[in-house]
Amino acid sequence: MHKKPKQPDQGKISPGFRGRIWIDGKEGTFLGYGRIILLERIRECGSITKAAKSMEMSYRNAWELVDSMNKQSSRQLVETATGGSGGGGAILTDEGEKAIKLFWEFHEDFQNFLRREENKLMLSKSTQQGKIKNKGR
Repeated sequence: MHKKPKQPDQGKISPGFRGRIWIDGKEGTFLGYGRIILLERIRECGSITKAAKSMEMSYRNAWELVDSMNKQSSRQLVETATGGSGGGGAILTDEGEKAIKLFWEFHEDFQNFLRREENKLMLSKSTQQGKIKNKGR
């Protein structure tokens, strides 16, 4: 499971490039950070209800997110079983596992991109500051 990156303390701004990625589908957002965390929690808990509680999310919201992802995917990401004497449950399909893996690869590439671009900007700023200092002599 991926842990959510630590956010800067309230009131303190951490300089740097930040960004979020998400993949849109025919009904709007298909996959994004929160949806992937939900899929991981479903894998861990074996239940949409337990996954939702672990994220302090309503069952209804979690169910709607799962339903949206399943409808927008060519294959279901989560399969559910209705309750009964043995109880219900939810399992991540192979397609769901693949979606998680691909998203985290894309996420890491995006974070690397942000670091590279930030480094370019910092180099550009230091070069410009050096030129300004030299002009003053």
